[in-house]
Amino acid sequence: MNQPSMKPDQVVSTLNSLIELNRDAQKGFQEAAEKIDAPQIKTFCFEQSRSRAQFVGELQTLVHSLGDEPDNTGTVSGALQRGWMDLKSALGGGDRAILAATETSEDHAVNAYKKALAKTLPSDVRDIVERQFQSVQQAHDKVKTLRDSLGK
Repeated sequence: MNQPSMKPDQVVSTLNSLIELNRDAQKGFQEAAEKIDAPQIKTFCFEQSRSRAQFVGELQTLVHSLGDEPDNTGTVSGALQRGWMDLKSALGGGDRAILAATETSEDHAVNAYKKALAKTLPSDVRDIVERQFQSVQQAHDKVKTLRDSLGK
């Protein structure tokens, strides 16, 4: 059975949630990159930060196309997550602890994208959200692999 199409304000709300999520991820990856010692992991985190900034721009464009203004803030949980990463780093948790905190954030991102994709989004919006989801899922898997490669 087909679900009814979402109203524009519902689509905007979904997109704004993803904008906040990606803004948090952009800041989180930036901070992780600044704290990570391993050069290849540092580079990966900087790349992910840039990628999430691009996602924010794409999603904001979609919101504008729906005749609304996108949110311009991050989430409280994102700020708290980055604060936790600061604490772990300050306590000598090192690269592995930073990646573990990043993986937790990426778990949240994967779930948020799955939740968005479970909705009846307009096809142009769905195409962009699906493409971004694939990238977020790949980043999540890479963070986990990098974390596991650092041992315990």
